[in-house]
Amino acid sequence: MLQAMDQHFVMTIIGSDRPGLVERVAETVTKHGGNWLESRMCRLGGEFAGILSVSVPTPATEAFETELRRLEADGLSLSIRRDQPSQETAERGFTVMEIIGHDRPGIVREISKALAEHGVNVEELQTACESAPMSGEMLFKANARLRVPAHVEMSVLRQQLERIAADLVIDVSLSEPSGV
Repeated sequence: MLQAMDQHFVMTIIGSDRPGLVERVAETVTKHGGNWLESRMCRLGGEFAGILSVSVPTPATEAFETELRRLEADGLSLSIRRDQPSQETAERGFTVMEIIGHDRPGIVREISKALAEHGVNVEELQTACESAPMSGEMLFKANARLRVPAHVEMSVLRQQLERIAADLVIDVSLSEPSGV
């Protein structure tokens, strides 16, 4: 929970992958009295890519941002945004979406368009293309965590996604996340 005197930051970090990148950022957050709230980080190709959310006491925000900018001299690209958490609208909670099928252009575009038409927010999306075990053909796989507004008729959303899946010859499933 953010304290009244904390500033919330959302930032991205991209650079050549090497040991110690996460530690440098974590050290900077801690040095300025900050709290590491949430992050997603991975290696894509030879690059390190991360997005994170931190809170820092308001009096330390300028020094925090200045020190983060020093990491750019080490070859990192940073995008730092001050943010305030948004007020959530009435929602039914999270829904998990899984997609699998032969890789082809347009899968993410068609599915994300349908979700946007219903006001569904994609909170997290992970995609990959990998070789199918038996045929060796490229398979597209995706897992998403969706925040669905309470007013959305799930049956209507499912029907639209099923039509898209049939057109693209993919499987799309929606389910409630386990453990929530």
